[in-house]
Amino acid sequence: MKIKIISIGKLKSEFAPALNEYTKRLGRFCKFEIIELSESYLPENPSEVDIAKALSAEAVSIKKHIAGEAVALALDGKSMSSEDLAEYIKDKSELSFVIGSSHGLSREILSEADLKLSFSKFTFPHSLMRVILAEQLYRAFMINSGSKYHK
Repeated sequence: MKIKIISIGKLKSEFAPALNEYTKRLGRFCKFEIIELSESYLPENPSEVDIAKALSAEAVSIKKHIAGEAVALALDGKSMSSEDLAEYIKDKSELSFVIGSSHGLSREILSEADLKLSFSKFTFPHSLMRVILAEQLYRAFMINSGSKYHK
């Protein structure tokens, strides 16, 4: 199985050790890759038009890296338990999870995604969201393998 996390923006250094740990753990279950893409420049007080243009530009970059089924992280997406995520990934061969910028994802990416997934109604820093997603993917593999990791 191949899994990608495609994320807009750079990882903040304080989250790197945790993400590296889950990247290492995931390596025994899948080919795991994290792709960081540049966030589009926006002026100090962007208009809705500025934001839409930026998200559209980011969508072009994102689409170049999506392979297999696309899962877009979105506040209005489907909520799942850890067990639900484990079941969802069980028979997949390739998944691309997409984390947008601070302004989210373009309508185009959201409408073309195979699944819109919400982790919470809370808003998380994008760097932390990568760690949370990687941990949940690891947990899903552990559930599917019958491990006691998931309690």
